[in-house]
Amino acid sequence: MPKVESPLRDTKVQLRMMPLQKEVISRAANLKQTTLTNFMVENSFIAAQQILADQVHFYLSSEKWEEFCAALDAPPKDIPALRKLLTEPSVFDDAE
Repeated sequence: MPKVESPLRDTKVQLRMMPLQKEVISRAANLKQTTLTNFMVENSFIAAQQILADQVHFYLSSEKWEEFCAALDAPPKDIPALRKLLTEPSVFDDAE
């Protein structure tokens, strides 16, 4: 009987890693009661989604875009505590 390949897993990736890395990842996979492959695929997929989510464009209505631009163009608010923090010497300035 010929082997039928699943269309869901038809791509292969090979990795080289240090033995300690493989040992730690394998232990984590065992704790999650899954295979090394499933653990690596699921966790790298989640990490990739999070990274890509940070790169997503956002869209604003014309009104919101104008508000956004106005906020960027507005002069900074004067916050006395922040001004004091940024103008007075700190403990890191005295390196003697």
